[in-house]
Amino acid sequence: MMKRYLMGTAATLAIALATGPAAADMDAAKKFLDAEIGDLSTLSREEQEQEMQWFVDAAEPYQGMEIKVVSETITTHEYESKVLAPAFTAITGIKVSHDLIGEGDVVEKLQTQMQSGENIYDAYINDSDLIGTHWRYQQVRNLTDWMEGEGKEVTNPGLDLDDYIGTSFTTAPDGKLYQLPDQQFANLYWFRYDWFNDEKNKADFQEKYGYELGVPVNWSAYEDIAEFFTGREIDGKKVYGHMDYGKKDPSLGWRFTDAWLSMAGNGDKGIPNGVPVDEWGIRVNEQSQPTGSCVARGGDTNGPASVYAIEKYLDWLKAYAPPEAQGMTFSESGPVPAQGAIAQQIFWYTAFTADAVKEGLPVVNEDGTPKWRMAPSPHGVYWVDGMKLGYQDVGSWTLMKSTPVDRAQAAWLYAQFVGSKTVDVKKAHEGLTFVRESTIRDESFTERAPELGGLIEFYRSPARKQWSPTGTNVPDYPKLAQLWWQAIGDASSAPSRPRKRWTPSAPSRKR
Repeated sequence: MMKRYLMGTAATLAIALATGPAAADMDAAKKFLDAEIGDLSTLSREEQEQEMQWFVDAAEPYQGMEIKVVSETITTHEYESKVLAPAFTAITGIKVSHDLIGEGDVVEKLQTQMQSGENIYDAYINDSDLIGTHWRYQQVRNLTDWMEGEGKEVTNPGLDLDDYIGTSFTTAPDGKLYQLPDQQFANLYWFRYDWFNDEKNKADFQEKYGYELGVPVNWSAYEDIAEFFTGREIDGKKVYGHMDYGKKDPSLGWRFTDAWLSMAGNGDKGIPNGVPVDEWGIRVNEQSQPTGSCVARGGDTNGPASVYAIEKYLDWLKAYAPPEAQGMTFSESGPVPAQGAIAQQIFWYTAFTADAVKEGLPVVNEDGTPKWRMAPSPHGVYWVDGMKLGYQDVGSWTLMKSTPVDRAQAAWLYAQFVGSKTVDVKKAHEGLTFVRESTIRDESFTERAPELGGLIEFYRSPARKQWSPTGTNVPDYPKLAQLWWQAIGDASSAPSRPRKRWTPSAPSRKR
């Protein structure tokens, strides 16, 4: 079944487009629709051609222009860079260089452009975690005003912002939209469904721990499961009960601000983010101005839940994960569970779903269904009902004010093209990172849902709106994230210490 959704390739598309004229026109668009899209679109073929005709016409003033955009390296953006960017160039005559670099490097480039005013890239796909930064510094174009002003003539009439699912996360307290979602993925619990339902595993677990093996709802149960599977031999192979990463790298910092702190119980109650103290531990006043982060100033960054999260992170990484995990980054560790030796992962990014459902993997059955499932992550001892339920990343198009208007206009056309209704269903089948409601509800994903381990069910549920990125309490994400990953990196690379069961202390933060 899955092969039907991945029919197009960069090679076949390149051949198809190469047969057409060099100038931008509808012939190139029709070849693209034939070779790549087919019936994988929420639009009819006639509607697809109408949308492509709009791009051809709108791009006419910019034909021959060369623009540069950048994003992190994940499957979705690889598809954009290798397939959609060449197609856009053939259709519009605007040459796009879509660079793929590490997420930490994306933030660094964006920060450099903010500080220097030099136009390094004409558009960035960066996380909505930076919404607080973009709103406060006012160095990016707010798209609400842009679409009514300088970007009006290059804004697709079929953009349909109401169809986007992540705009609440890219809208600032001033009510303005600052970023256009391009890909969205959640942080969930991942586990080997087949191992959890194996009769011997179930019996052995029941005998050792006195309760049934199943999806854990708290960290104590997660630790029991990690201990149970670590060192166990399954199908002649030693397996591990946990997976994470520990290399001193920018990705280590967001691991904590994404998931560890919030799920441990850091901050206050409040969805999508704690109020007035968020999951980073930063307190703001009624005007959304940060007033402190340490416990002494009413924050929670160094509170009991934070200490507890770091303790558990270190203990589990060193006791239950493969030894090589300590030297891995986010991107290196992501595909490891799909290699067949991991029983569970407390915080797993659904961006890796595409890499975990490929034919022939040890975690995929012969019929294409996965041997694994995803579920909500368990909570730590300080978490109480009403706190943040989980993290969701929204990689979003961002236009800097330091980018010349004509270049920003050309880049805005590309940003809309790769998320257009014409191409979004096909792109979603490639990367499985959803941004449109119409795509999530498309019949093709109803058919493919059994192969995706619960991904479609999650995105069609109310939970999708409750998992959220970093909120607006964080005033300068690039600078604060740098402090986080360096500090966490020092902790993860410290010598091992004796493990102990955690005994929670009473919360001591002043409210």
